[in-house]
Amino acid sequence: MCGIAGFIGKGSLDDLESMRAAIEHRGPDDKGLYYRDGVGLAHTRLSILDVSEKGKQPMWNQAMTVAIVFNGEVYNFRELREELSLSKSRQFTTGTDTEVILALYEEYGEECFEKLNGMFAIALYDFRVNKLLLARDRFGKKPLYWGIFDGTFMFGSELKALLKHPSFRKEISLESLNKYLAYEYVPTPNSIFKDVYKLEPASCLSFQNGEIKKKIFWRMSFVQQDVSLGEALKVLDHKLEESVKRRLISDVPLGVFLSGGIDSSTVAYYAQKNSKEKIKTFSIGFEDENFDESDYAKQVSDFLGTDHYSKILSAQDLLEMIPHIGAVIDEPLADASIIPTLFLSEFAKKHVSVALGGDGGDELFAGYPTFKAEKVAGLYSLIPSFIRNKIISKIVSKLPVSYGYFGLRFKAKKFIDGFGSATEYRHQRWLGSFVREDREKLFKKEVWEKLKDRNEYEEIDHYLGEVKNVSWSNKLIYLYLRTYLMDEVLVKVDRASMFHALEVRAPFLDFTFANYVNSLAYKYKSRMFTTKYILKKLMKDKLPENIIYRRKQGFSIPLAGWLRNELKDFCNEILSEQAIKKAGLFDFDYIQKLKEEHFSGQEDNRKLLWTLLIFQLWYNQWS
Repeated sequence: MCGIAGFIGKGSLDDLESMRAAIEHRGPDDKGLYYRDGVGLAHTRLSILDVSEKGKQPMWNQAMTVAIVFNGEVYNFRELREELSLSKSRQFTTGTDTEVILALYEEYGEECFEKLNGMFAIALYDFRVNKLLLARDRFGKKPLYWGIFDGTFMFGSELKALLKHPSFRKEISLESLNKYLAYEYVPTPNSIFKDVYKLEPASCLSFQNGEIKKKIFWRMSFVQQDVSLGEALKVLDHKLEESVKRRLISDVPLGVFLSGGIDSSTVAYYAQKNSKEKIKTFSIGFEDENFDESDYAKQVSDFLGTDHYSKILSAQDLLEMIPHIGAVIDEPLADASIIPTLFLSEFAKKHVSVALGGDGGDELFAGYPTFKAEKVAGLYSLIPSFIRNKIISKIVSKLPVSYGYFGLRFKAKKFIDGFGSATEYRHQRWLGSFVREDREKLFKKEVWEKLKDRNEYEEIDHYLGEVKNVSWSNKLIYLYLRTYLMDEVLVKVDRASMFHALEVRAPFLDFTFANYVNSLAYKYKSRMFTTKYILKKLMKDKLPENIIYRRKQGFSIPLAGWLRNELKDFCNEILSEQAIKKAGLFDFDYIQKLKEEHFSGQEDNRKLLWTLLIFQLWYNQWS
């Protein structure tokens, strides 16, 4: 696990070193640079496999004609190395997966990436034909940004690296900002800056003679299998165990993030089952009992017999972190759980360099509350519109405001709000912050004039077009995998963990496992109002029953209450009239109204205010 950066074109060795230094937190164990004749490749290393000097990058093939910098892990590299050794009589000099990727490229060219099972962002330069190749893993677990400025192609694991190149132009993309306010993140392939893009997942980009070409090397499949529940459980058990076993390979200490929810507890179960020693597990708790899950994590640890580490955070701990978020993220990301994730990563790093997590379980098994809301929506739509709009909406508006863990009024308002647009955008309105009507009020008139005719949900239309012939339920799963998971959940985990040089692996996102889950009938994932139905069946007798069937609780913080009290002055400072007018994007009077409604207890505007706060923190740091 590392950080990569580079450029083709204008620039110097000093420029390259500045790009590398900007992402040094991703890999503090070693660094490597190559620069000659306009080709720059930089690497910052977090040593996980073959921690010797042999694993240094950039790494070259034996003929010194191809060089690679690589961020990630290839879990099937040993099988691939054996295959190459037997069939091609290749000799390998390191114990790294990086050397295997080089060998695969020499044998198969650009088709080599489809053979990799893992998480990766790869930059490979072939000096024989003066071609740069970039590749990103199937689920977009590892980040990879690219752009062209003044004829120079530049890339990096984080935007921070590109910002250090002298040719880079910092110009906010209004379209991306508009999408951020709707999604709470900037969806792929966009970035917050003009002319900078995220490489799409399962894609290979080539840059040669000033020309860019892209290829997709894998597509998600939803071809349904007609299998019994019993057979599905057997296969699921085997595939999940194999996925976890693959991710236990490491030459450095390894552990598991354990929240006490079914996803992380499932990963911990299979990790402990396949370990000769006690697996280290890590959890973060909160003094506020409404948000604390640490007791559940301890219960799972005791049940499985793991070596458990837990830390309770005070409100002051969390509050002190918030002003520093801008330094961690280089693109706006309004997921407040990045704060406890930063603490969890810092805590775990004191003991391990690799951690397994449960990311992907909610998306693959339809585990979010919004999947339940989708069922309710079918019934709600049968109610005559005049009753929904004139009676139910008024009743909801009279419900008392609660600042706890998503109170009734908050959830009811969000649910009704989902009916304010086309069906295909409903889930994003439930998940996001500013709907179109709110953004029209938020933006200054002259800014909104440039945005009002744009479809902020065009990415959703694109992804739905990729799965035209599957059921609506599976379309929803695909959307979650390609939007919320990839651009919010995985980005949050990557930035928080790599800020502390900790590698996080996600067994649920093994593509062979995901393919199988996607092939199962939707009724196995969601049955009536039971989400993750087959996963819960699988873990029966493997985990405590109350863990399997307890109400889902996100990794959240008491944000709504803090914004009224502990964070009120901070909110007023960051979203002051002077700051808002300096940026020249938003109408301050509308923002002031949002603040006053929240501070007075009239409305719960936590999502709107937090989304604005994060943007302004980012703007202050990077614009």
